[in-house]
Amino acid sequence: MVDVLVAGAGYVGLTTAVAIKQAAPHLAVTIVDAAPAGVWERDGRASAIAAAAVRMLTQLQIWREIEAEAQPITEMIVTDSRTGDAVRPVFLTFGGEARPGEPFAHMMPNVALNGALRRRAEELGIAIRQGVAVSGISESVGHVEVRLSDRNALGARLLVACDGVKSAIRDMAGIRTLHWDYGQSGIVTTVAHERPHEGRAEEHFLPSGPFAILPLKGNRSSLVWTEPTREAERLVASDDMVFETELEQRFGHKLGALTVEGPKRAFPLGLTLAREFVRPRIALAGDAAHGIHPIAGQGLNLGFKDAAALAETVVDAERRGLDIGALDVLEGYQRWRRFDTLQMGVTTDVLNRLFSNDNTVLRMARSFGLSLVDRAPALKDFFIGQAAGLTKGPSPRLLRGEAI
Repeated sequence: MVDVLVAGAGYVGLTTAVAIKQAAPHLAVTIVDAAPAGVWERDGRASAIAAAAVRMLTQLQIWREIEAEAQPITEMIVTDSRTGDAVRPVFLTFGGEARPGEPFAHMMPNVALNGALRRRAEELGIAIRQGVAVSGISESVGHVEVRLSDRNALGARLLVACDGVKSAIRDMAGIRTLHWDYGQSGIVTTVAHERPHEGRAEEHFLPSGPFAILPLKGNRSSLVWTEPTREAERLVASDDMVFETELEQRFGHKLGALTVEGPKRAFPLGLTLAREFVRPRIALAGDAAHGIHPIAGQGLNLGFKDAAALAETVVDAERRGLDIGALDVLEGYQRWRRFDTLQMGVTTDVLNRLFSNDNTVLRMARSFGLSLVDRAPALKDFFIGQAAGLTKGPSPRLLRGEAI
């Protein structure tokens, strides 16, 4: 019997477990993860970590360990053009600070972040069982009975589902979703280039979808390249020469010669929103609750917000002597997170539909809109605050850099 069982050892699952255990050391917290041991060490991707998430990771005693691997984003530019255009006019430029001396985001290799979270979990006494999935759930008096793929069972006062956008636990709990497929896939890879990027991130809106260039340490950048799914599959399956030729058409030559580093992978893109985030003794977090388009680079940070809000809800309930798995307690977490998630899902959906096309009228309208924002400092500050996760209104204490 444990107090909290987290299913999924990705960033959201690990962060939720660490945040709860650090604030309430007496709670027994265990993580099970369906992936075999060592799979996370082969993840060649990188993620954008917003300023608010950096504050949380600092409070959880993780950021200092990985800060040397983090590349601050010092500038963000946005263009809107066709793939073959010789010139890509810049319609929008953002400075890279959320507050003086505080970058609005950093780029971080996934393997560094995951490794640091795992080491912190181990320090706190959180067990992580790899290669073990949740195969069934049933509610009992005062706990949920969780059947595992290794034929064992475990009772938990609270089960936290962080098992991805195709969450099996969400289905077992009977939670329905809103979902549609964009017919697009995001190609993710890392490239090396001759000249330094100076910390500048770029997002080119092309007719097939956004093409994002995100700076990493050294003369390297992470790419998130959106194409129709069939074209994305063709590109990923092509040899390096073909891939790099197509890449240069979109990336340009301003950073010199390009070389693809690491594997090329394509991930199907869609919008998935859970109709409910909680059931008695079950809470969804991260991609299990919401999967959005990467056009705004906020998927990971939405998950971090879930982790911070759920940990605070659980710890506060425990301190007040309440049942941490009771529905009325968990509904507080749902109220906190559902509207923000819906708002971000709708925003990314509208942006993708607006920018992933070659309609002349829409091109003129969005170019005018971007130029207008570029000339409005108050609007730019608002968007930087959104990207940094430093929004007005109630925010979990961890995202403010405060202890729970």
